[in-house]
Amino acid sequence: MPSESLKSILEQKFDDLFLKKKTTSLTLNKQLAKTYAKKVELLRVLERPDTPLHNNGTETDAREMVIKRKVSGGTRSDIGQKCRDTFVSLKKTCCKLDITFLGYLEDRINKLFEISRLAEIIASRASMRPNLLDLR
Repeated sequence: MPSESLKSILEQKFDDLFLKKKTTSLTLNKQLAKTYAKKVELLRVLERPDTPLHNNGTETDAREMVIKRKVSGGTRSDIGQKCRDTFVSLKKTCCKLDITFLGYLEDRINKLFEISRLAEIIASRASMRPNLLDLR
């Protein structure tokens, strides 16, 4: 996390860039004002350096479902779509938690429950990194 003095410097540079610089383009000036209005969100990374600066992870997560839908033409029913979405979501979550998806499914199907609930694992890991939950 940057020091308080570095945060102040960066916030000042942000203000200088978006408030003091006017262009001859009305469109660009409007866009600069719209961007400045999001200052708190854009500078959140100064408080939470773990915050991703892009949403590529989310886009990648959704890509698998989009490809399946394009290839197969979708599902025959709403329940089929919910089922597929649920399994893809479970698979992605297991992967992010370093749990084998097949192992997780076998654990649940065989009612062993040796693997904790995914929500509990996520909460446990999040509690080890509390700044990730601070949504200021």
